[in-house]
Parts: sequence; C-alpha cells; structure tokens
Amino acid sequence: MTEPLVFLPGMMCDARLFAPQMTAFSGSTAVMVAPITLGERIEEIGSALLSLLPAKFALAGHGMGGIVAMELVRRAPDRVTRIALMDTNPLAEVPQVAAAREPLIIGAKAGRLGEVMREDVPPSCLAPGPQRVEVLNTVAQMALDLGPDIYVRQSRAMQRRRDQQPTLRRIKVPALVLCGQYDALNPVKRHSFMAEMIPHADLAVIDGAGHLPTLEAPQATTEALFAWMKQPYVLR
Repeated sequence: MTEPLVFLPGMMCDARLFAPQMTAFSGSTAVMVAPITLGERIEEIGSALLSLLPAKFALAGHGMGGIVAMELVRRAPDRVTRIALMDTNPLAEVPQVAAAREPLIIGAKAGRLGEVMREDVPPSCLAPGPQRVEVLNTVAQMALDLGPDIYVRQSRAMQRRRDQQPTLRRIKVPALVLCGQYDALNPVKRHSFMAEMIPHADLAVIDGAGHLPTLEAPQATTEALFAWMKQPYVLR
C-alpha cells in the first residue's frame, strides 16, 4: 500500500462517515478526506478536487462521493490508481427524482434542514437493529454542521449529473463495488449491474448494513477495502 487513499463522503457527510476506516488505514497508508462541496455541478466539483489531490491516489467514494469519484476517473484516469464505489449510482437523475428535490431544497432554505434530512435518509434505508438510531444521529449532526447552503449546492449537482456508465466500462484499475445488504436508496441489484460493467471489478455486499456500511458494519467494510487496496495493479 504505497499510494495515498482519498475518501469522498456522501451527500451532507464529512470525515465522520469514514472514521473507522481512516483509523484502520492510518497506520500504513496516507489517508485524506476531500470535500465534495466545491460547486453546483459534479464536473465543477471534480475539477476543483483535481487541483487539491495528490498526483496519483486510490479513490473511495460513498453515495454522492461515488458519483464524484466516477467523474474524477473520467477526467483523470491516469491519476486514479484504484477505485472503490460504495452505495452509489452511475445513472443520471431521472426527471421525477430531480423534481422531488425542489420542495426539499425549499425546506432547507427555510431552516428545516433536520426535517429534510429525515426524508433524504430515512430509517428504512439502514439495516434494522440498535445501531440505526446512533448512525442516523451522526448523519443528522454532519448535515447540520455543513448547513443548508451546502445542501442546496449538492442537490443542484445531483439533479444535473451525467450518466457515468461509459466511464465504468473504461475503468482499467483495480475496482471494488460495495453496498449494504439493506440499502434501499441504492440497492444491491444496481451494484451488481455496476460491477458487471467494470472490467474485473469485485462486488462486496455487506451483511447487516444498509446505505451507510462504513458506520453500520465498519469492520466488514474495512476488511473489504483492505483487500481492494492489496490487489495488484496488473489485473487478471
């Protein structure tokens, strides 16, 4: 493990989303979390990040961070040494979903960000169990700390995102597609579809986790990421 590892958090999340993984990797790997808050389009966010990131790096993105990760590998495939896409979506946003964001944007601007986040990340998208409340509380606190302006910018970026299926088909580096067993926002079937598009990708479905496996099942998620980081550059 010689290359730095860059984590990209999901929408309205920060480094707390990857706290268990950052702790586990920090003894052997240079680790950083990059913000996905630097624009109102995925392309704009990606362009801003490329000026901040190392010359070459391993890249792991969750949710919206996974969408930005796909944009980075589309723009700079020679800089991304390996890619992990977690609980994310390579497709462009359909008009119905884009329209459904509008009342949430209005709510966030009106000071109801906590209520909006409960709609965006409902309990049903996480695995059942006692950890659900703690994870949801962490998500709510991250969102409140980031604030409504970032929610609006990220929502606009999600509405306008491109279809990244062609990007997936061109990936030539070690790839991991990972999701939680109970993820209702980006279900297992979608990740199987993604893994089939990427040459030589590994698919990891994390038992006992939903949309946020990094927090819901941190040990299993970390083990999958360690295995991915150990894969040789020369693919079979």
